[in-house]
Parts: sequence; C-alpha cells; structure tokens
Amino acid sequence: RFERLPALIEDATREGWRLTELGAQRINDAGYEAFPKTTDGHPRSDISCFAKEWGADLVVVGSHGHGTVARFLLGSVAQAVMRTAPCSVEIVRRSHEASPFKVLLATDGSECSAAAVHAIADHPWPKNSVFKIVSVEELMTVGNQMDATSLAAVYPSSLLEELVTQAHDWARLSVSRAKDVLSRAGLTISDGDSLPIGDPRVIILDTATNWHADLIVLGSHGRRGLDRFLMGSVSEAVAIHANCSVRIIRPSLNGGR
Repeated sequence: RFERLPALIEDATREGWRLTELGAQRINDAGYEAFPKTTDGHPRSDISCFAKEWGADLVVVGSHGHGTVARFLLGSVAQAVMRTAPCSVEIVRRSHEASPFKVLLATDGSECSAAAVHAIADHPWPKNSVFKIVSVEELMTVGNQMDATSLAAVYPSSLLEELVTQAHDWARLSVSRAKDVLSRAGLTISDGDSLPIGDPRVIILDTATNWHADLIVLGSHGRRGLDRFLMGSVSEAVAIHANCSVRIIRPSLNGGR
C-alpha cells in the first residue's frame, strides 16, 4: 500500500547508510581513508555522476554472480556504469583463493591499452602476483576469389597478406612493449602464447578461464560516440561474461594514468 511507502524508503535509506558505514570502516581498518556516502536516486546514472563530481580515478562495482539473472542485474547497473563512468571501472567477482594472484592483461597496442599497462605497473599488487600478457590477432577470413562477399574478390592477395603481416607485427610489438613496462616495474610475467589468433572476446575469456585468472585488465576505447560502441564489442563483453574480476582502464580525471 502507498501509505507504507515513506516507511519503506526510510528503512532502505537506513540500511544503505549502515552498509556504507560498514564498508568505509573495513577500508579504514585496512589502512586507507574512506568516508560513507548515500544518495536517493537511480544507481545506473548517479554512480557515474558522483564519480565525475568527486573526480574519481576508479569506480568499483560488485557483480551479482555468473548466471543468466545475475548477468541481467549486472547489465542494469554495472553495465551502465561501464558505459558512462568518466574514469576506470572494475567489476569485482570472488577470486580464486589459491596463490599467486593472477592478472591477465589484454592489449592491442592502442593508447588506451598503454594506459592499462601503466596502470598495472603503478599499482601495488599482492606479493608474488603473476601477470600474463595477451594480444589477440583478429582472424581475417579471405574466402574464395569467386565469392562476391569474399575479401579476395575486392583486394589483391598481396595486400591482404601485407595486412595480416602488419597485424601480426603490431600484436608482437604490443606484447613486447607491455612486457618491457611490467618488467621494469619488477613484476613477474608468465610465459606462454601471447599472440593467439581469433575473436578477441572469445580468446580473452578462454585464456582467463584456462589460466585461472583472478583479474582481467584491458583498456577502454573512450567515453562517447563510436568509442563507446567499440568498447562494447570487446571490453564490455569481457566484463559481462568473465568468471573473474575485470578492470577497464580509462585515463584519470586528475591527469594520472
């Protein structure tokens, strides 16, 4: 009944404040500075608005789990935050309890990926953490010369071969640059195939699952327009479907990495 609505709102406000106070206390107990903050409104928009107002460098959002309903709930809040936040976003899921802590870095050599590499290098990680770097060469299907929908019917084979070679060289360079930055930061890098070929979304998710990653880190392509659409094609898909936490890196509002 509508006459109960004010009491329900009051109960929700009280519970929200209790939870934020508890969270802030846990962070303070860990040696960091935190303060509780609650507002009335819509989480899908208000979280990003507050992040912009406060000048946040990172928004951390918990996942509801891995099932179909959980992913729908993730899409209603966390997905909106991923798309609209002015800073980096992390979707947190329960990590494996086994040591060491494993971080999978996915890079395509872009400016946003470079920001992700430096964010990892600058971050304080648990002792004995291990890092795996992957740069996916997206599979280019040439097809039959006689097929009207084939790339071979439009572009000469020499050009297609050149494009494939350039993609391979760029992926190799991207991994090499990332390894150099992380090595100089004193981080331990895992061996293994760093240049798989296929759909980046599938490869990143499969690699994280098979390697038992605790966290995937990758760059966002930007904040608006076509950039946001591009983010949805890889970063957002990985964040939604991964079995572990995912951190999407954007440049800091405060001028940091």
